[in-house]
Amino acid sequence: MSTDDYEKIYLNQGRLNGRFRIADSGLGWKPVKSAGTTNSLADKIKPYLLPSEEIVTVQWSKGCKGFELRINTKNKGIVQLDGFTSDDLTSLKNEFSRRFNASIDVIQHSLRGWNWGKFNIERNELKFSVNGIPSFEVPYKRINNTNLTSKNEVAVEFNNNDEEYQPAGDELVEMRFFVPDFVIEEDANSGEEEEADVEMKSDTEVKNEDGEDVKEENEENGTEDVDMDDKNAEVEKTPAQLFFEELKEKADVGESSGDAIVSFEEVFFTTPRGRYDIDIYKDSIRLRGKTYEYKLQTKQIQRIFSVPAGDESNHNIVLSIDPPLRQGQTIYPSLVLQFNSNEEIHKKLALSDEEYETNYKDILMKEYDALTHVVISHVLKGITNKKVIVPGDFSSEFGQACLPCAYKANQGYIYPLEKSFLFLNKPPLYIQYADINLITISRVGELSSSSKSFDLDIVLRNNGGVYNPFQCTDKRNNNFKWSFSRKISFESTT
Repeated sequence: MSTDDYEKIYLNQGRLNGRFRIADSGLGWKPVKSAGTTNSLADKIKPYLLPSEEIVTVQWSKGCKGFELRINTKNKGIVQLDGFTSDDLTSLKNEFSRRFNASIDVIQHSLRGWNWGKFNIERNELKFSVNGIPSFEVPYKRINNTNLTSKNEVAVEFNNNDEEYQPAGDELVEMRFFVPDFVIEEDANSGEEEEADVEMKSDTEVKNEDGEDVKEENEENGTEDVDMDDKNAEVEKTPAQLFFEELKEKADVGESSGDAIVSFEEVFFTTPRGRYDIDIYKDSIRLRGKTYEYKLQTKQIQRIFSVPAGDESNHNIVLSIDPPLRQGQTIYPSLVLQFNSNEEIHKKLALSDEEYETNYKDILMKEYDALTHVVISHVLKGITNKKVIVPGDFSSEFGQACLPCAYKANQGYIYPLEKSFLFLNKPPLYIQYADINLITISRVGELSSSSKSFDLDIVLRNNGGVYNPFQCTDKRNNNFKWSFSRKISFESTT
């Protein structure tokens, strides 16, 4: 079997180049280890194979590192191969035609630099065109989440947590589309009108070349639909809503709650603030709020804390996230869930007996009937395979696991745990004892007896910075120094 090879080709805009091979059975790519390349990075990227029957269309265009082949497949999305020279086009055309009976279309991209145009939701990618010429494409597999952030704005978040995706440099993490306002009418019981709506949606998602909104088709049909029954009432949707819903379906980022292992409704979050429904899946977790949705992979959860709140009537669960969640310019490295300490819940996992016995028997219970924070922490522990960190032996003068204090201008509580400090609420801080060089306690001597508080200054190792000051509100609570004197170096000043 004859093959044709091409060197220094980059797969899906990756960091490493490799060897691209064309054979009768399909296409193959394998990374090449070169001088200065870490073996661990090269070992993470596995060879890529694409069977010939997966090839649908092939396009040739200018790329980042030369010229690029974009292969539209049946079930594997878009495959990008960059690094070809202009002289390779002729041989590639001959190979694809001879082996796969496929032609290569030469595509020119718009270089006008305009940020308005028309979007097309295609089989494997979102394509944005200016005056009918493609400006850029976004493969669905790179989309992690979408949100309708306002009446006319749709936010698209990109997936940067894929281990097989090794970008060459800086990455785009979010893109927002503004869709001009226009209302179209849907008739759920009319197949013909529904099909017309889809066509009109494609034509009216942006304004026409004259800057005018396209008129509603139903206006030309008179007022026949005015006297409809309530059951056949029409639903008004803006183009932004239609774009959001279709993109969400195509990119497969909107798992239905029916597919979730378990769901929790109306859970209160202090960070980000609001109430969210939590849908927990095998590999991801979706937070559904009234105005915004978040999606995180279970492997993003690095630590789980379960601690009583300082007011003793509530309980907090803290999730440390890396990479953090993002909403515009705001990032959330920690999620803080808050529950009533005495609230109980009854939940049954939405799993068949066979699936539960095979995959979840050793990590989850089939049915829960306990305190809400206990149930959620146990489910998160099983899904993420992370230990739940709880308060240790420390107890304040008032029998609490934390000390009331303020960090800078933010009131909260500091938790001296077994191996770290945890500060809640804003901003949540996590400081490991192993990273601490010295803790200085100020205003604890007789000269400051009139003061009701004392200060903590935490100095990190290796010039890691200083957390200063934590202002603890009751001097009687400085006894925690003796509890941790064997773990951390302390210094007292007056």
